[in-house]
Amino acid sequence: MAEKQRTLRESISFKGKGLHTGLEVSLAIHPAPENHGYLFRRTDLPGVPEIRPFAENVVDTSRGTTIEENNVRISTVEHVLAALAGMQLDNAVIEVDAPETPILDGSAKAYVEAIEKAGITEQHAERKYFRLKEKLEYYDEERGIHIIAYPDKMQSINVLIDYNSDILGNQYATLEHWDNFKTEIAPCRTFVFLHELEQLAKLGLIKGGDLDNAIVIVDHEMPQKDIDRLSTLFNQPKIEVKEGILNNVELRFSNEPARHKMLDMIGDLALVGRWFKAKIIATRPGHMANVEFAKLLRQVMKKELMKKHIPFYDPNKEPVYDINEVMKKLPHRPPFLLIDKAIYLDDKRVVCIKNVSMNEPFFVGHFPGEPVMPGVLQIEALAQAGGMLVLGTVPDPENYATYFIKIDKVKFKAKVVPGDTLILKMELLSPLRRGIAHMFGEIFVGENLVCEGELMAQIVKDKNSDQND
Repeated sequence: MAEKQRTLRESISFKGKGLHTGLEVSLAIHPAPENHGYLFRRTDLPGVPEIRPFAENVVDTSRGTTIEENNVRISTVEHVLAALAGMQLDNAVIEVDAPETPILDGSAKAYVEAIEKAGITEQHAERKYFRLKEKLEYYDEERGIHIIAYPDKMQSINVLIDYNSDILGNQYATLEHWDNFKTEIAPCRTFVFLHELEQLAKLGLIKGGDLDNAIVIVDHEMPQKDIDRLSTLFNQPKIEVKEGILNNVELRFSNEPARHKMLDMIGDLALVGRWFKAKIIATRPGHMANVEFAKLLRQVMKKELMKKHIPFYDPNKEPVYDINEVMKKLPHRPPFLLIDKAIYLDDKRVVCIKNVSMNEPFFVGHFPGEPVMPGVLQIEALAQAGGMLVLGTVPDPENYATYFIKIDKVKFKAKVVPGDTLILKMELLSPLRRGIAHMFGEIFVGENLVCEGELMAQIVKDKNSDQND
């Protein structure tokens, strides 16, 4: 039975200090519609800018995960994302009035309790899963980090940590049943080694950190003068070290640090942007490695999703428009006509074919001995395909032309050489308005994407057409 998407039944809110800024932060999580995903908003900035929590938007992982979009940042997002993912929510809007989320008690416990109290609503749309088809690995030999994912029918995570510490030792944590997240993983607090604290303070960080939102691990003996200095640093009247933990904080689990690393990983893997089914085994994971692994997962996911959307070209099938009909639709002529036929056309999308041969005139100079189709001509071919799409909206396309207004986010993935058959796909990103067409184009050779980009064009009537009428 297919799982349904889920969101909050009602909004929830929190107040607390930002871990690094020390600012008082208000955070609210609101229900969101189906297929919305997670979205952050900075309510303290003009226009309430939005930031999508995707792996490619991560700009810093030094002491937490920081995301940025359009020069707007939010830091330490991992715990709130872990709470949403761990409680199996698909859609939510997170509003924050500061540059970072509140640290609360250093875990996701408060978020989870509030989600449970507010309630969860099952939505109509089905949850979308990405299913890993082959083993995927991330390895950092220098730091001893190894993350590996295996195809599986469910999503599970295993974490092993080893910091060469007699206090921590080797710790292991696992999560196979996500219903256990709220009791076994969410309450686990962040931890830090004592020798790291002063350095972090000197860097202007952990301004909101205190002994109530972190487990401080002491892995060596400290003179009393050093302990007194820490008392001043944290504004604590008395600091004691007992059994390797500052102020004898009682651990919620014997392997709480490993479980917190699991919590961080769940939050960071939410940056994939889709549920996935795989068995993940992580040795010494951290924010940087988690994010890099999330990027690898997103790359594989995008590639698989793209394959589902690659137009199928059957050369034996009758085209929508052959070359003669193409020339009736477009004003271009050889040697600048870069469309051979159209194989699909509706009011939003067109698919055209361009057969690249050694007879193309541009190969004479681009390049002798290594013929490569210029990228600018690939974009021109997409533009002509887009012309086929938008000129279909006017009754006399022979009297109109399309002109570029904007070209954006163009990427060339592979070379185009003689013998390639280009499958040109153009799709409207928004409805045609006032003769302006905003389109997204892709060029495929077989199953390989060779070029993509956004194009904006305007339909303009030929000045000579009125004289011809």
